[in-house]
Formats: sequence, C-alpha cells, structure tokens
Amino acid sequence: MSAAADAVTDALRELHTRFTGLRDGRPADYIPQLALTDPDAFGLALISMDGHRYSAGDAEAPFTMQSVSKPFVYALALSVLGLDEVGRWVNAEPSGEAYNAISLEPDTGRPDNAMVNAGAIITTALIPDTPDVPRFDRILACLSRFAGRRLDVDERVYASEAATGDRNRALAYLLRSTGPLPVDPVAAVETYFRQCAVRVTALDLAAMAATLAHGGVNPLTGDAVVPGPVAAQVLAVMATCGMYDASGDWLLRVGLPAKSGVSGGLIAAGPARFGLATYSPRLDPTGTSVRGRAALGALSERLGLHLMHNPALAGTTVTLVATADELPAAGAAPQDRVPRERVAVVAAQGAIDFTAAERVLYALDESRPRATEPVVLDLGQVTGVDGVARAMLRGGLGRIAADGVRTAVADPAHRLALPGPGRQDGPTALRCFATRAEAVTWCTGGGPDSL
Repeated sequence: MSAAADAVTDALRELHTRFTGLRDGRPADYIPQLALTDPDAFGLALISMDGHRYSAGDAEAPFTMQSVSKPFVYALALSVLGLDEVGRWVNAEPSGEAYNAISLEPDTGRPDNAMVNAGAIITTALIPDTPDVPRFDRILACLSRFAGRRLDVDERVYASEAATGDRNRALAYLLRSTGPLPVDPVAAVETYFRQCAVRVTALDLAAMAATLAHGGVNPLTGDAVVPGPVAAQVLAVMATCGMYDASGDWLLRVGLPAKSGVSGGLIAAGPARFGLATYSPRLDPTGTSVRGRAALGALSERLGLHLMHNPALAGTTVTLVATADELPAAGAAPQDRVPRERVAVVAAQGAIDFTAAERVLYALDESRPRATEPVVLDLGQVTGVDGVARAMLRGGLGRIAADGVRTAVADPAHRLALPGPGRQDGPTALRCFATRAEAVTWCTGGGPDSL
C-alpha cells in the first residue's frame, strides 16, 4: 500500500474500530425488507478529486439508496430544466421538520425543498418521460454515471416499499390537490419507490458525492455528469436541507454538505476536495445512521474538513515530479549533467492541508518507477503546513523510510518540525539532520548518510 493510501486508510480504519461498538439506534422497520439488514454492518469510504479510493469495513456491502438518491435526481432535474423552472415546483428552504412531514408553502403548495419526501416526489415527477427513454431509465442512467458503474434495483426492497408506502402516496395526492404535481400521483410515487431501491455500496456513494464535489465531473471516470453550476446548487441545498430538522446542527458541528438515508447510507462532500460515505443501518430518531454520523463528525474534526475552515481554494500543490537525471547539478553546465544517482524529486508549493498532503504523498509514490529509488520532497516554496498535513507527511515519509528507501526533505523553514541530528522519530525510526550551507533538513531511514 502506498504512503498516501496508508495515511488516509489508517484514519478510516481507526474510526471504524472506534465506532463499531456503538449500539444505539436500530434499522428502519417501517419498510419490512430494511428491518432484515445486518444491524452491525459498518463501512466507510473516501474518494479524492484525483480518483484515489480509500475504504474500511463493509464499504462494498450492497444496500439501497433510499433518500440518498434525492440530491442526485435533483441534480438531474436542474440539468434538464434549470433552476428557475425547478424552483417553480419545489422551493429550496429548510423545513425544520422530519423527512416525511407535510411541508408545503401556504400560497403555492410547493414543498419546502427537494430533500424532504414531498419535494423529492415532485423532483422525480419533473424528469422527462418519453417512449424512447422512460423516466426511471433516465434516472437510473444518471445515478449510474454518478457512481461510475451500472447500478441496479433491489426488487425485494422495491416491492416491500411499494407495499407499505401509503404515507408517500398520501403526500402525492395532497400535492396534486394543491396543484403543483405535474404527473399522475400513482406514477410519480411508483417511480420514486424504484429510485429509492437502487442498490449501491459505500464506495459507490463516495464516488457520487465526489462527483458533486468535483463540479459534476466523476473523478473515477472523467465523465461530466452534470454542469458545474448544478453541482454547486445541489451542494448548497444539501448543506441547508440534507439532514432535515438536524441540518443546522450538522452544518455547525460537521460542516459538510450531506445527505442521509433510512437504509443506513450517509454521504458528505468537501467541495474541490473529496466525497465521503458511510453505511450502518442503526438509525437515530431523525433517520440518520448513528455510526455514520459519529464517524463523519470525528473525521471532519480530525482532518480539519469543516467547510468554513478552508474558504479559499489553494493553487496547484505539486509543482514538480522528476528524477535526478532530469535535473542539473547546482551550477553545472548542460554538458556536465552527470547524476551520481537516480533520485526521485517532488516539489510542492503554497499552503498544505489534508487534500494537498494527500496529493503530495501520491506524487511521492508515483515519482519512483522503482520502489527502492531514493526520494526528495522539496518544501522550499511551501508557505504553511497545518497540523493534520504535518502528521500525514511525516507519517508517509516515515513509512517510505521504514521500507528501506533513503528519503530526504528540503525544508528550510522547518514546516514539518522534524527532529535534529541523531534523534529518532517514533516507531518508524526516521533519522534527520541538517546541512547549514543549504538550510536543508535530510531524513533517512537507513543511517545518517545524506543523499
């Protein structure tokens, strides 16, 4: 496993171990088939903007999307009809009520938002239905593009949901009685039931959340699923409405646009950074996964992921990935470029946070055609390294060094706070010393010799 994969996967595994013992809550039982799921299933997944996948636990266990499907069908409706037209049918205001509440505007009859059931039923009904491309086929194709693979329907869950979905049917008829439902209530609800029964894994949901975070472009496939402005609009509604009557508390404490589902799925998106997903069927009174909520809250705090902590996007982090035989020695003429040894070099710039550190670690892995090649990380143009990134970089460099690879860091400002000559750096025994002439800190895993 690579240094970057180790750094992120270790965090997910630690959270999985930490919260596996949570026994609060229980699976949804108002849909009989959901009551049969394993209450102790628990998976976590993260996908970066570069398409790197990380997971722990039951991240590949299949379950149905349920309400997690809502933001993606809303994105499809916005893509087809535009914000103004969709806004004529469904509002974008927090309801402050449960997911299945009757939340309609007094004058217009519009549902408060597309994340509550009433709004989601209308959003589903807005998707075009043609002989060539039926409404549900269009929805399933869109959900599949978000996931980066062909999805299917759990027919048993669909049948169970259809047999017990009288409240949703009642909502549809109430919507029709006030005027805004554009299609027959029975047809609208049946399509909505099938949409909720689409089968995914936590890794699928992480890819779907990452696609929204990546401006509508799936980071695994490169497919532009929805336009960038649509992805931003959906994330805004998720931030304010995605967690129903707990949305404000979620945004305050966790700080990420999110959406929960009663099957136990939970997604969160860090714009331009990552997509997160968890799966655990034990639900709290709001219909949110107990373990999922706890794990994402802890991960946000641990990795500094709160949206308001990073209001400005950083520029390009990795500015150079090269080898020593591509670089001249200091002051050497071109004809004298004879490297003493092939060395991988990665240079970074700007402020380094979790996302930037993940990219740097992957660049360190990818810079070495042979795993045994020495590697140099140049931080000379880095303006700052936060605590999370510092721990990730030091841990990643330590893992590389522990594998017997000579590793060096050009760190004139001592951003990584590496130890001085002769000191050991934790269990990886990362050994460091400085050369005053170059203001460089060198770190090796095999003794005090510099590169």
